[in-house]
Amino acid sequence: MRTNNQAEIIVFKKKEKELLFLILKRIPKRGGFWQPITGGLENDETFEEAAKRETREEIGFIGEISLIDIDYSFNFSYNNNEYFEKVFGLEISPESKIILSEEHSEYKWVNGQAAIDKFLKYPGNKEGFKKLMELINNL
Repeated sequence: MRTNNQAEIIVFKKKEKELLFLILKRIPKRGGFWQPITGGLENDETFEEAAKRETREEIGFIGEISLIDIDYSFNFSYNNNEYFEKVFGLEISPESKIILSEEHSEYKWVNGQAAIDKFLKYPGNKEGFKKLMELINNL
């Protein structure tokens, strides 16, 4: 059973000197918009556990998952329900293969600003990207 808590995972990779972010397009039945990996927590599941599970489910990732807690979360309303979403970053190797679940129709690797300006729909997702980019730039 799912709760009204959500985990968001912004996947990124460093290809040569460029930083690229993974965005997923939801199937039309699920809204048809672009977003990072997201998913609801199941009962008795932590945000970190849900983030790892959703990463494996939505992109078929089989490597080790070392989440980056970017210290950002937000509330949002969707279909007359209230949700709380905690955001994580996840760096994967440039060679990692992406295998989409049936929830998504396509994916793209884009720079962070393009994700924010051209693809992402919701303010909370956009702010999560900004926070992660700031964190990466300060490392």
